[in-house]
Amino acid sequence: MSYWIEKYADLLVNYCLYLTEGQKVYLRTTSLAEPLVQAFYQEAVKKGALVDIELSFENQEEILQHYGSELQLKHTNKNSLELIKTCDAYLLIRAPFLPNKNLTTTKEKNELRVAANAEFQKIYFERLGNKSLKRSLCQFPTQFSANQAGMSLDEYTEFVKNACFLNTEDPATSWINIGSYQQKIVDHLNQVKQMSYVHPKFKIEFNVNGRTWINSDGKSNMPSGEVFTSPIEDCVEGEIYFDMPSFQLGRDVSGITLQVKSGEIISYHAEVGNEVLDEVFAIPGARRFGEVAIGTNMNIQRATKNILFDEKIGGTVHMAIGQSYLQCGGKNESAIHWDLITNMRNGGEIYADGKCIYKNGNFLI
Repeated sequence: MSYWIEKYADLLVNYCLYLTEGQKVYLRTTSLAEPLVQAFYQEAVKKGALVDIELSFENQEEILQHYGSELQLKHTNKNSLELIKTCDAYLLIRAPFLPNKNLTTTKEKNELRVAANAEFQKIYFERLGNKSLKRSLCQFPTQFSANQAGMSLDEYTEFVKNACFLNTEDPATSWINIGSYQQKIVDHLNQVKQMSYVHPKFKIEFNVNGRTWINSDGKSNMPSGEVFTSPIEDCVEGEIYFDMPSFQLGRDVSGITLQVKSGEIISYHAEVGNEVLDEVFAIPGARRFGEVAIGTNMNIQRATKNILFDEKIGGTVHMAIGQSYLQCGGKNESAIHWDLITNMRNGGEIYADGKCIYKNGNFLI
């Protein structure tokens, strides 16, 4: 077993999820992540944790959407629902396969699958909101993700290791230091009422009065490096341009412009993938924002079409359409939560109650 995988498993068990004896862990991933699953399982068993593992196989979802009937597409895995209701900790390891272009789907089938997963998502976000669930979302390097990022698999593996600080002697200490830095930012923002993201290409304002900013220091996502909250739902105004490429519903999307009035997205356009926006904004709750955030991970400096990494890029901000974070005080409900990211290192500023606190990708506080 590779040494970095052992370090990864140790970080997930002891820092990200801080497991203790008797705690129930629900792990979901694909069979491609087996080396990390084995290392995690071994470390978790040593801690006395109880681990349930759900592995999906190559083309599983594609087969369902290609051949499945309406009844099959609406089917919900009751075991998964029971586990997300009762586990103490939830670990999702992203390890996607290369897509099979011979297995196709439709907008209608996608909508049925989104609806089928809605109950799982609702329980998941409710438990995050009432703090009854520990969770970590992480990535295992696969060829699909490497291709998306425009890298070889070896290059992408090094990218993941660097983003998670697995190349350091003690990754957990690195994350503790990031947490201390971000806590000062969170403490300041939790006193703020009105904020705006300002850039030569856009200006958008939002109210965060009474909402809670979260210090994302690696205990919810790995990698992490962001501070975030949910804005007051009907108090987002203006326009924003997201220049970072994204990937949604199995398709590329980039160059997204959104116009917002009284919290609702009233018009939208994408330079690439506008039809994806048509599908997304048909989802109930998708026209309001569930999150506003600022990325701080300086070990991530390029987009990879993977939100887990791209939303953490140091010197960027992002806003998520759809589901709010209940732990922040957010109230918007949706079956989707999609983070859209834009660069602020090229003239961007952030204002908090009228004062500039951030310029060209760096905090001034």
